[in-house]
Amino acid sequence: MARKVKMPSEESVLGFLRRSRRGPLKAKEIAKGLSVAPRNFRDFRALLRGMLDAGRLYRVKGQRYAVPEKVNLVAGRVTVTQKGDGFVAPDQGAQDIFVPGLSLESAMDGDQVVVRVEGRPRGRSPVGRVIKVLDRAHETVVGTFRASRGFGVVHPRNRRLSREILVAKGDEADATEGDVVVARITTFGSGKMGPMGRVETVLGKFSDPGVDVLSVIHDHGLPGAFPDSVVEAARDAVVRRRKEGGEHRTDRRDLHVFTIDPADAKDHDDGLSVRPVGSDSWEVGIHIADVSHFVRPGDAVDLEAFKRGTSVYLVDRVIPMLPHELSTDACSLLPDADRFALSVFALLDTQGRVRDARFERTEIRSRHKLSYEMAQAVLDGEQDIDPETNEALRTLAKLAETLREKRKERGSLDFDIPEAKVLLGEAGKPVSIRQVERLKTHRLVEAFMLLANEIIAHQAGQRRLPILYRVHEPPSTDKMRDLRQFLGGLGYRVPKGKIPQNDLQGILKQVEGRPEEKLVSTVILRSMSRARYSVKNLGHYGLASDWYTHFTSPIRRYPDLWLHRVLTHTLIEGRSVPEDWAGPGLKEKAERCSVRERVAEAAERESVALKKVEYMERHLGDEFDGTVSGVTSFGIFVLLDEVFVEGLVHVNSMADDYYIFHQDKYLLVGERSHRTFRLGDRLRIRVARIDKEELFIDFVILA
Repeated sequence: MARKVKMPSEESVLGFLRRSRRGPLKAKEIAKGLSVAPRNFRDFRALLRGMLDAGRLYRVKGQRYAVPEKVNLVAGRVTVTQKGDGFVAPDQGAQDIFVPGLSLESAMDGDQVVVRVEGRPRGRSPVGRVIKVLDRAHETVVGTFRASRGFGVVHPRNRRLSREILVAKGDEADATEGDVVVARITTFGSGKMGPMGRVETVLGKFSDPGVDVLSVIHDHGLPGAFPDSVVEAARDAVVRRRKEGGEHRTDRRDLHVFTIDPADAKDHDDGLSVRPVGSDSWEVGIHIADVSHFVRPGDAVDLEAFKRGTSVYLVDRVIPMLPHELSTDACSLLPDADRFALSVFALLDTQGRVRDARFERTEIRSRHKLSYEMAQAVLDGEQDIDPETNEALRTLAKLAETLREKRKERGSLDFDIPEAKVLLGEAGKPVSIRQVERLKTHRLVEAFMLLANEIIAHQAGQRRLPILYRVHEPPSTDKMRDLRQFLGGLGYRVPKGKIPQNDLQGILKQVEGRPEEKLVSTVILRSMSRARYSVKNLGHYGLASDWYTHFTSPIRRYPDLWLHRVLTHTLIEGRSVPEDWAGPGLKEKAERCSVRERVAEAAERESVALKKVEYMERHLGDEFDGTVSGVTSFGIFVLLDEVFVEGLVHVNSMADDYYIFHQDKYLLVGERSHRTFRLGDRLRIRVARIDKEELFIDFVILA
C-alpha cells in the first residue's frame, strides 16, 4: 500500500514566504525551508502551481515565488461601473482598488484578477492596473446582434459589460439584425483590442413572448433543466430511502405541526409546533425538511445542487436547486404525509429566554398547509382552522413578538423595504403590480427561523464543527462616515466613530411613516457590508448576533444542506468529522455559495424590473398621481399610487428652470423660481418614455 505523502499546507507556504528576509524564493528554496523530501518535490511543485493559478502566489523574475502583497500585488474580484472603470475587492478584505478603464486590460465585470497597485492617493482608493485574469466570470454574453458590412457586433445587455463582442462573418449562425443572442467569447482581447466571439443561440426579438426572461437566465448563467442522470439519481434516492428513515430517528408524528408559506409555494422547507410545558414555558418545535437523508455526499444530486448553490425565484418561474422529485415531493413537508425532518426543540419562557434546546432527527406529519394570509386571518379573528391550530398560532405569535423585542433590545436592525409582486397573465404578460404586504405572520415565521439558526450556530461553533456561518461584518469606516453625513443632512444625529446598531435602529424607528422612510432605510441598508458565508464565525452585525448560520431552507440553499449533513453525522450519529470536510474545500464552498446567492438575487431583481417596464409600456402617455420617493442630482424618482412602480423625472425634462441639487438636505431647487422638490411631495406625472431593453421608465411633471 502506498504511503500517504504529507505535503505542507498552502498557509504554511504563505507564512514561510512572508517571514522570508531574502525576498522572493525559488521552489527548491521554499521546499528546503519547509522540509519537503526530495522524493516529494514534484508534488510540491504542483501545489505551488495551484497557488499560482488561484492568485495566492505570484512568480517574479528568476522563477522566484512571492506572496502578492510583498510585491504590491492584490488578488480580488473586479466590479466594472457603467462608465467602464473598475473596482477590485481584495480577497483579504482590504480597501477596494480603483482601476481606470484603460487599465482593465481584458478583464470584465466579475472576473477574478491580480492587480498591481501603482498609486495610493491621499483620501482616495488605491489605484491599480490589472496584470492577470485568474478566472473569467463570463464565457458567454447575452446581447443584441447588429449586422455590419463583413462582420457583426453583439451589444451586451449587461451594462457593466461595456465592450462589444465582434463576430466574424460566418460565426453569426442564424442571427439577424436586432436579435437577442447568446455569444460565446473566443478571444478576450486586451486593453486596445476588443473581445471576439461566435453566436451560439438565437433567442429571438426582445419583444417576443418569453425572450426577456430567457435573456436574464442566459445573461446570469442560470442552469436549465436537470441532466437526465441527476433526475434518475433523485428518483432512485426517493425509491430507496422514502420508507427507511435510518438510525437515530424519533417518531414525532403525534405533534401538531403545520407549515406557513406563500399561497403559491410548492417547496415547504419548514414547519412549526408548540406545546405548553408547566405553567410558564412552551416547547417550540422548528421542523426542517431532512434533505440530507436523500442527498448523500458526492452523489449526482449533491454535485448538481452544489453547482447551482441556490434555487432562483424569477418573476415567472422557479429554477430549483433540487429536482422536483425531491423539492416539491419527497422532501417537502406536505400536509397529511409522513416526512423526515431535522427538528430543533426550544424551551422558551414568558420572557422569550431559551431555557433548553435539543436537536433531533425526526419523522413528522404536517396537519395543515397554511398561507401567510390564512394564518393572519386566524390571528385577526376572521377565520377558524380548528381549535388546536388556532390556539397554536396565537401562542406562537405571542412568543414571536417577545423574541422580536429581545432582538431589538440587543440592536437587531429590521429593514422593512417594500417589495413588488408582479401578477402575470397569458403568455407571461404582467397584469398587475402591487406592493407585498408584510404581515404579522411573516414576522412570526421569521422569528423562529432566526432562533433555530442561532441555536444551531452556537452548538456547532462550540463543537468546532466544519459548517458555513452566515456572517455580516460591520460597515467600513468610509461607509460609516458617509452614512453619518447623510443622516446629519436630514436632521438625524449619530455619534462619531462606529455607529452602534441601537442608534441605527432608533433612526429606523423615527422615520416610520415619514416621507423619507424608504430613502433612509435604503441608504442605511446600502451602507452595510454584504452578508456572506464564511468558515469563520465573524458574527452578524445586522442581527446583532454573535452566532448565526443558515439551517432552515435545505431544499433551496446548499449551505443549509451542508449544515444538516454535518449535524447528522456528528450530533446524531456520534461520528467524527471526515478529514476532507474541513480545510480549503470548505472555504471554497463558502465562496461559491456566496457568489451563487449574489447571482440569484441579481437575476430575480432584473426579472421583476423587466415586467415592471413591460407593464408600463401599455401606459405610455397616461397620467398618474404619485409621491417623490428619491431626489438626486440628475432628477427625482416618483412612486405611483395606482401601481407599485417607480420612474424618473430627469432634470433635462424640467425645462421651466435650472435645478440645483442640495445634497445635504436632498432637495432639488429651481435657481430662479426657487421651486423645490423634496421627499414626500405629491405630483401628477405623465409616462413619457419606456425602454424595456435599458429598463428605463421616464416621467414628466404635469402638476
